[in-house]
Order: sequence, then structure tokens, then C-alpha cells
Amino acid sequence: MTEFNRLTIVAAIETIADYSTHDDMKVFEVQWDLEQYGILASSKSARVSSWATVATKFNPKVWTEAGQVNLDRALVELASQAPDIMRSKAIWRKFLAGLRFDGFEIAEELIPDPNGRQSLFDNGPSMVKVHCLRRMLPENVPGTDFREAENELETLLTRHGLGVALGHLKQAVGAFQRGDWAASNGQLRTFFESYLNDIAVKLGYAGADDTKSKRDFLAQTDPPFLLMDVNEWNTNAQKPQYIRGLWSRLHSKGSHPGLSEEDDATFRLQITLVTARLFLRRFDQRK
Repeated sequence: MTEFNRLTIVAAIETIADYSTHDDMKVFEVQWDLEQYGILASSKSARVSSWATVATKFNPKVWTEAGQVNLDRALVELASQAPDIMRSKAIWRKFLAGLRFDGFEIAEELIPDPNGRQSLFDNGPSMVKVHCLRRMLPENVPGTDFREAENELETLLTRHGLGVALGHLKQAVGAFQRGDWAASNGQLRTFFESYLNDIAVKLGYAGADDTKSKRDFLAQTDPPFLLMDVNEWNTNAQKPQYIRGLWSRLHSKGSHPGLSEEDDATFRLQITLVTARLFLRRFDQRK
């Protein structure tokens, strides 16, 4: 599997094509030895398609200023250096959405001027702003790979016939990748409610169609599915509990002070995925 998903890779190439000329792209083809793959160059769209095919199908090692890296990484790094004028374009928002789903974001850093210019105010070098790729979470920590989480969830939801919840999950992820934060948030709420309700029914709940009653049932099964001793759920609404707290967080209106819509939507997606993986793994083991 490539380090980045197909959405990210294609959006990165489209970003590069948007601010580059054919000659610029030709230079990269030579530098990265892509000509051996029969690159089509009749138009930029043809080049984008050819580069994407090579990156997703072969993903060869290529030379960059940082040394040898896989082509998908080289493309993403190059796209992240797009001029500021790109920041207002839809393709840039698509690129960022893909990166966030892969667990990355683009940050700004100040570095000494590569041209050696000196600061006018002190004896040090002049500082210039550059964009860099940064992991949002530690690498290789179990449970933080959200692409892996999504794949596992789809497998478990399909295995246990939770098709409605699966549909909401796919719509949430699709909306997130398009940068439609509000739609993603709405589908995540419905997904969260749907799979827990369905698990209650599959474990034997036969009462009224009431969400709280189903949660109470999951906490009172033998053995309990929702664990009261770690505050996942409690029949006493005044007690601290994770499920009710997360539902409240997902059901808030608009983004939160200090957070952009992208930050807020990313948080909601990430916490919903890892929570669902925990409960669906537990259900899979129970069944």
C-alpha cells in the first residue's frame, strides 16, 4: 500500500500541474525517470493521469533533494510547496482533505534563506517561510492509522450485515475527502448512532426503538458490552460516560472556537473511526 491514498496522490499531481508548465513537468519526468513508463503528454490532464497511474501502480524510488523516496512521497512533498495563490483553489482543499485522512498536515516553518541573504536587523541570516509536511500523530503507534481503521471497519460492518451503518460511513468519508465538512459531520453522527443501535439488536435487544434504552441494554448484557467500570456508559445520566460525551461532541453546532472547520471535521472523523473500531472488534469477538 502506498503511503498516501489515491485521492491525495491525484490531488497532489493536479496541484503540481496547475502551477507548472509542460516543460516543468517534463523536467521532473526526466529527473524521476518516468519516461520508461510511457508517459502521455498530449495535455496536462493526460500527464496527470499517467503520473497517477505510475505512482499508484508502481510507486518507484525517485531522486529528490532529500535523497531517494517513493514517487508518492515526492509528489506530495512537491505539491506542498505550491505557491500561496493555490491556497484558495478547490484542488488545494481536496489535497488537504486527502492528507488529513492519511494523518498529515502542511505546516509553515521559518528557515535560513537558502540564498545566504542576511537579515537587515541583526547579524544572522534572513529567514524565509517554507511549507513542510508534518504527521498529525506519531508514526507506527497502533490504532492511529485511519486508513487502516476505515478498511477494518468496512470489513467488520460487511461481515456482520451492518449495511446501513456502512453506507453512512462511506458517505462521511466521501464528504470529508471532498472537503464538505458539514456533510461529513452529519453522516458521522448517524453512523455512530446506527452501528451501536444495530449491535444492541443483534445481541438480543427487543424493546422500544429508543437509543438510550439500547445503550442501557448494551451495558447490562452478560457480560456487559459497554463497560461501566471504564465509564463507557452508565444508566445514571449524571455520571461521566464516554458514549454520551462523544455523542454530545459530535452533535455540537458548527466548529469550535480556535478550530478551523477542517480541524474540527478531522477530529470528528478520527475519533469516530478509532471508537468504532474498538466497539466493532469487541462485537466481532463476542459473536
